[in-house]
Amino acid sequence: MGFYPDYKNVENAARNLSSGRMPLYEHIIAPSFMERVTGERFAHLQEGSYEDKLAFFRHYNAFWRDMGYDTVSYECCVTSILPGGGALGGHVKGVIQTREDFEKYPWDKLQDLYFSAFADDFKALRETMPEGMRAIGGVGNGVFEVVQDLVGLEDLCYMKVDDEDLYLDMFRKVGDILTAIWKEFLAEYGDIYCVCRFGDDLGFKSATLLRQDDVKELIVPQYRRIVQEVHQAGKPFLLHSCGCIFGVMEELISVAGIDAKHSNEDIIAPFGRWIDDYGGRIGNFGGLDTDALCDINPCDVEEYTEQVYRVCERKGRGVAIGSGNSIPDYVSEERYLKANRLIRRLRGE
Repeated sequence: MGFYPDYKNVENAARNLSSGRMPLYEHIIAPSFMERVTGERFAHLQEGSYEDKLAFFRHYNAFWRDMGYDTVSYECCVTSILPGGGALGGHVKGVIQTREDFEKYPWDKLQDLYFSAFADDFKALRETMPEGMRAIGGVGNGVFEVVQDLVGLEDLCYMKVDDEDLYLDMFRKVGDILTAIWKEFLAEYGDIYCVCRFGDDLGFKSATLLRQDDVKELIVPQYRRIVQEVHQAGKPFLLHSCGCIFGVMEELISVAGIDAKHSNEDIIAPFGRWIDDYGGRIGNFGGLDTDALCDINPCDVEEYTEQVYRVCERKGRGVAIGSGNSIPDYVSEERYLKANRLIRRLRGE
């Protein structure tokens, strides 16, 4: 049986419904990884002219289609346009440390900066979308990651003690900005997307990065605002969040209103636990620990992949299979291809 993409398979999985086949899903696949698999060099084109962008997305979208995906994962991150940003991953001092910093920050320019930077990318994505496919993604970064990028995690903890009002205002203001960006995004580019998502890593291996009460009281209500915009546009919402976040999952589901969740590591919990605990209420995406797709891991990747596939198969609905995190450049293309081909054989291709 040949493969013909149908984005409804992923949309149904996100809605916790049955799909025509078990869809493949990846949060991110690095273009440099795609280049190694295909032998085609195209990643540099994304930063060029509009014609270059069209050429980039023809290669990029074709990779997803040719590897058996029903959707193209694509997002543009808010943190990449923040003036003075970089504390999240750039190891620089956060631009906002005081109330004066907060008041001087150009909040009112961020929405325009975002669409000035990325309008052509979304347009080129739309123009080159293969038949039967749509995108999953949208406005990259969640509330917590944007706050961290402007303040820094360590300094955010000091801020809570030294100026709690400023600490609270950071989450509210970022929630305002992201909600406004999402609203415009959905109006302008929502037609390209069947499922909307952002990534916001709330935890690490043993707990949430902030106190659970702070996640519930400050972050979840801002998620709810964005999720409501997505739902009003008629689309399900997928949350990508790494870490041990079991202590806030109830609020993410019942208060924020997420429809599906992605990201898992076997060291935190096997994928089966996510399905057992939450599969009756939300879709679950992922399954394969990214470490298993790296050459340093001695596991038999095909045996491991089949085990995870059978766990997903037993659920019967609301599941999309792929890595529990993403496919960065350092993943083994040989292991990735073994897993990908086995999943496609198991689903009858």
